[in-house]
Amino acid sequence: MQENYIKSNKVLLRRRQKDIIRIKQLIWLYFYLLIFEGALRKWVLPGMSNLLLIIRDPVALYILFLAFRNGWLRNNYIVSMVVVSGIGFFSALLFGHGNPVVALYGLRITLIHFPLIFIIGRVFNKQDVLRVGTVLLWLSLPMMILNAFQFYTPQSSWFNRGVGGDMAGAGFGGALGYFRPPGTFSFTNGNVLFWNLTGAYVFYGWLSRERFNRNLLIVASVALFGAVAFSISRTLVFQLGLTGIFVLFALARKPGYFSRVVVGIVAVALAAFVLSNLPVFHTGLHAFEVRFEQATTSEGHGSVSKNIIDRMILGGMVNALTQSTELPFWGYGLGMGTNAGAKILTGKTLFLISEGEWGRLLGECGLLLGLAMILIRVALSFKMLRNSYVAMTRGNVLPWILLSVGLVNILQGPWAQPTSLGFAIFIGGLVLASGQSVKRLKSKKELKKIGSK
Repeated sequence: MQENYIKSNKVLLRRRQKDIIRIKQLIWLYFYLLIFEGALRKWVLPGMSNLLLIIRDPVALYILFLAFRNGWLRNNYIVSMVVVSGIGFFSALLFGHGNPVVALYGLRITLIHFPLIFIIGRVFNKQDVLRVGTVLLWLSLPMMILNAFQFYTPQSSWFNRGVGGDMAGAGFGGALGYFRPPGTFSFTNGNVLFWNLTGAYVFYGWLSRERFNRNLLIVASVALFGAVAFSISRTLVFQLGLTGIFVLFALARKPGYFSRVVVGIVAVALAAFVLSNLPVFHTGLHAFEVRFEQATTSEGHGSVSKNIIDRMILGGMVNALTQSTELPFWGYGLGMGTNAGAKILTGKTLFLISEGEWGRLLGECGLLLGLAMILIRVALSFKMLRNSYVAMTRGNVLPWILLSVGLVNILQGPWAQPTSLGFAIFIGGLVLASGQSVKRLKSKKELKKIGSK
């Protein structure tokens, strides 16, 4: 009987090890689909652009299945979010818009994608997180070159083709007749999020002893500077500034980091000086400067700090709460605040409820359920903040630097948009996983040892 018990345990351990390997492979697939989903929708399979919008959903479902059979979904955050959003699904059918397809589209955000944060955090370890950084650094130069082509070519060009082969282009309003480039993504927000995350790894590379290849890091730093020039995006600059603040905080907490950063600051400053005087980059910087001035003028002088707070910290959260008293108790229905849901209901792509994330949650689910979803995300954000700070004090600064990008996206990122959702989930998982190294590696070796007997 004891032999049967031991044999049964060995079988379970072998299966768990296989599931870990398979989940890791699926997470990498999720990552690559996140980066190249827009390319598939614009250039490769434009006729399937609507279906490819949710191309990562089957991958996420398979990950959930494997995690469920290993008992990895027993998590207070996951359970709470599933219960609240489940109630929201039925309230949408009974008291809201009543469309089951729209309600299901809204439900997939919290039911399918949200749990991946914790699965990535459990299965990945710090070495995996660094491998993601290496891939992003390798992608940075070709992505910057693509941004340059999109910046200088008209919206009717192949480089700027929109989803479904739309000849109107995928760029967004910029300045001086130039448009914000979308990169490989379906919209410009994906390009900004890509550079936000890549920028965090660039900062980490100059800050930490666990450095990436020096030449690769220099090339990625130059590519990041070029991306800022071509992006015409204040949001990208604001986010990189936030990452810089996190770096300064780490320097204040651990002065020993300072000597590691000096070389990076000098190298990047010299590169920025040289590149800013090259015509190809100078034009982009000039367009960015004009865009910044135009936005400041239209929003009122002295509004830059207000705009930063609203975009990066509050994001309409205060307005969402103050205006929630006018909403129906059960809201207008889960999924109605997404562009896809709006198109199903009205035939047009627009914001039926709110462009801000907290406003969308409260508008879709009402004050009770919407506030519950918000509080779950707030609680998770503060947990990540605390754990990343503790990790930094113990010499692991990677979670802290990644959190500079993940915090805003977890707290109030626009999850109704699939690309924003994907980056928020993936970065959140990286933040949790980057604090895991020895423990995860040790358990993996033990499982291999047991499985080989």
